[in-house]
Amino acid sequence: MSSKYKFNNPEGIYFVSFAVIGWIDVFSRQIYRDLFLESLVYCRKEKNLNIHAWVIMSNHVHLIISCKAGFILSDIMRDLKKYTAYKILKEIKESTTESRKEWMLFLFAKAGKENSNHTNYQFWRQDNHPIALDFHSNMFEQRLDYIHNNPVEAGIVEHAADYVYSSAKDYQEGKGLIEIDVLQ
Repeated sequence: MSSKYKFNNPEGIYFVSFAVIGWIDVFSRQIYRDLFLESLVYCRKEKNLNIHAWVIMSNHVHLIISCKAGFILSDIMRDLKKYTAYKILKEIKESTTESRKEWMLFLFAKAGKENSNHTNYQFWRQDNHPIALDFHSNMFEQRLDYIHNNPVEAGIVEHAADYVYSSAKDYQEGKGLIEIDVLQ
């Protein structure tokens, strides 16, 4: 099995991307973005996840993360994805206003049936695509710029710091929605 896209260095800094199955635009609704953010905050406080940069797009997430010594980044990511899937699916199922409810649940159930790792629904694609970053290289800055400019490239905002669901504001203007761990 290839080690190209794994969390090989326990003390490393990683760029990760993960998407909703079928690239379903779940995060076009604020409630689902907020549920994801709550989980990120929890993982930062309780599971010792370091969040260096982040963005939530309509159907995927990009992060630059690491973890404190003695913790395992792949375990934190597994728990983050499992819990956010549970919370978001619960919210969709219980929603009385979600116009896409039946369609989304059908697709999540179909993906779950096709994947032996799931019993009912599959929310996230299996991969995280982690890429190790060297903080002192251009690659770190390139990934940081990529994350922050994703909403600009998608035509959502004109300036990266204007997109609320991103850490761009933390790097350009001050405090954003959640506390991040800025590398010096």
